[in-house]
Amino acid sequence: MAIISLILLLATSCQPEKVMTKASSINGVCLVAPRNSMQPSDLDDIQAINANWVAVVPYAFNDGSSPQTYYSTDGYWWGEGRTGVIETIRQAKAVGYKIMLKPHVWVKGQGWPGDFTLNSEAEWQQWEASYAAFTNIMTQIADSMDVELFCIGTEHRQAVVQRPDFWKHLIDTIRTQYKGKLTYAANWDNFENVVFWDQLDLIGIDAYFPLSDGKTPAVAALVEAWEDPVDDILDVQQAYGKPVLFTEYGYRSTDFTAHGHWQYGRKDVVPNMEGQQRAYEALYKVFWDKPWFAGGFLWKWYTQHDGHEEEATDYTPQGKPAIKVIRQAYGQ
Repeated sequence: MAIISLILLLATSCQPEKVMTKASSINGVCLVAPRNSMQPSDLDDIQAINANWVAVVPYAFNDGSSPQTYYSTDGYWWGEGRTGVIETIRQAKAVGYKIMLKPHVWVKGQGWPGDFTLNSEAEWQQWEASYAAFTNIMTQIADSMDVELFCIGTEHRQAVVQRPDFWKHLIDTIRTQYKGKLTYAANWDNFENVVFWDQLDLIGIDAYFPLSDGKTPAVAALVEAWEDPVDDILDVQQAYGKPVLFTEYGYRSTDFTAHGHWQYGRKDVVPNMEGQQRAYEALYKVFWDKPWFAGGFLWKWYTQHDGHEEEATDYTPQGKPAIKVIRQAYGQ
């Protein structure tokens, strides 16, 4: 018996360290909220790229000079109002998609809320109350419809640093109202400053990392350029032990698409389908087989085209060569 016990002890001590098991990837798309009511057939094209998740993205609004964030339950577009959000989720679930509900805030004059900040404690408290009211509406929808994943906020680069206690309390409150998984969508240059990853289920990153100032960089060059961002991501992932999710990722079909979209205006770019395709290919090569990587949601996907003139240089891969790369990666 003593010999058997020794053998078992040695066998146990020689076991490799436990590693994260790769689950089925989240192969998702971020839906553009449609202007008009949606039909089930509007989701048909998504099936062709092997997607298994969709992100529903309602917007609240801030005028840029006030602490108050407003959400119109009637919506500015059908897909942004409460009725549209619910119906979009219902239709997507009916055809088999899992859902991330991902509220955004549009700040007048800035667009994204990353640089939004306030000057006094009283103003911050007003903002916190109005933002919590917005998320409360979304949380109720998410829980009542068995939404699989709820994103508590998107790219609040200043607010997560200046008001960490608010976010921690918000997460605790949401946990009492919603039984699904939680994430937060940190901007690519801010995820290392988020201090509440331990309270969430996934580390969410909107992954618009600048990689190359080349007009149409080669896939190999882009793969190499990902090395430093991957190291930074892994530092945070290992510190918290949570899977990483790209709550947004994607590239415009333009020259210099991997250089940072905010550096180029809508009218100052040249269409470049090859650049978009290569950027997607490199991203999938780097991330999609990693055991600590949960997957991601490409930005963005129109359910209704409505004559969007900017689509030739827009993020959407619809009708572009990049769609073949996405279909292949999502089908693996």
